[in-house]
Amino acid sequence: MIDKTLFIKKSNSEIILVQIYVDDIIFGATKDSLCEELVAAMKGEFEMSMMGEFSFFLGLQVKQSEYGIFLCQSKYCKEILKKFEMESCKEASTSMPSSCYMDADVAGKGVDQSKYKGLIGSLLYLTTSRPDIMFVVCLCARFQANIKESHIKIAKRIFKYLKGTTNVGLWYPSHSPIHLIGYSDSNFAGCKLDQKRTSGTCLLLGSSLIS
Repeated sequence: MIDKTLFIKKSNSEIILVQIYVDDIIFGATKDSLCEELVAAMKGEFEMSMMGEFSFFLGLQVKQSEYGIFLCQSKYCKEILKKFEMESCKEASTSMPSSCYMDADVAGKGVDQSKYKGLIGSLLYLTTSRPDIMFVVCLCARFQANIKESHIKIAKRIFKYLKGTTNVGLWYPSHSPIHLIGYSDSNFAGCKLDQKRTSGTCLLLGSSLIS
């Protein structure tokens, strides 16, 4: 019900999943015959071609083997490093310093908004396979209305972290139990901007962090 482009069909104990994006379709099933039936039905109605096993889609790379499935965006990551002239930057071991504190920085020097918004937009798309940068990217996104030099400095720190971790992604082992586990935590008045409680969550599918 959340994703209107995802279609699911169940037949006894078998299932087929179909994901549509404009004119691209990804599908998979627990039984080959379900895939064959879908292909035959689609080709009977539309002009379409089969691209083979799913390996690349909208910047998302997929590597499948008998040991599991690996999702990453290393190609896209390298492209945005080049786009923002950060491909030769120094590497950082973390996406943000442990002592990092972002605020409105009212007295700070303003910078070009379009560049900052471009940085954040590109990073948000990368979080599809990189939940490790989700927190700091969303933190940076809060200050897009009035951007200062201190904000763009932290955004560039994320790129320095990506420089040394371009091949990081999500790994789903074949034999890992598919249990969804979530953890959450919060503190009292943790936000220095408005004194509200700050909270965080993480979700794991089996042994893989997904959010």
